[in-house]
Amino acid sequence: MRRNINPLIILYHFLFGLSSSVVGAIIASWPLLFIFMLVQKTNEIVHMSIFKVMHNYSQLMWYLLWPFKQKLKMDNFPTSKNAAEHFVYCKRLFIWVVVVFIVCLVLHFIAKKQKNKAMLKLDKTWALLFLILPIVILPFAFANFDSFFIVFHQLFFSNSNWLFDPTTDPIINVLTEGFFASCFAVDGIIYELFFAENY
Repeated sequence: MRRNINPLIILYHFLFGLSSSVVGAIIASWPLLFIFMLVQKTNEIVHMSIFKVMHNYSQLMWYLLWPFKQKLKMDNFPTSKNAAEHFVYCKRLFIWVVVVFIVCLVLHFIAKKQKNKAMLKLDKTWALLFLILPIVILPFAFANFDSFFIVFHQLFFSNSNWLFDPTTDPIINVLTEGFFASCFAVDGIIYELFFAENY
């Protein structure tokens, strides 16, 4: 007998899995940035210690994640007008993701308390479909992450403000392609684990 064919439950699990993976990648971005600076020595390009860069990165992420912080200010990195506009769009996306994650998490604990199995367990067919969904994207992402990164930004952003100039926005020197690729990889792994647990 098939379970969980309610479209709202299917949507709930998809949003929970997607938002969990993004939140997980955001959390993982701190140690990932630290490791990449240790390996690539990118902090030396901006003439700062690793810990000073991490402090500035925390200021950036606090701006992106805290809805009541209206202005981005990093102690040691200037921000151009175009970059500031891009970060405004990023902030909106991040906050929406966090809100969706919190709502899904609350619903999960309510369902767990009420022992609502239909809410807690996704139908295996749908779990499998969500599992194989990234397989369409992953080969392209692994083969040419630079092209994947461009397409990703073209889909989610309406302008080219995400193309940072290192002379006006030197933070891009430490936020390397390898760093972003690792964040996407963590995102993908968490997403797959989420639906594998339901399968």
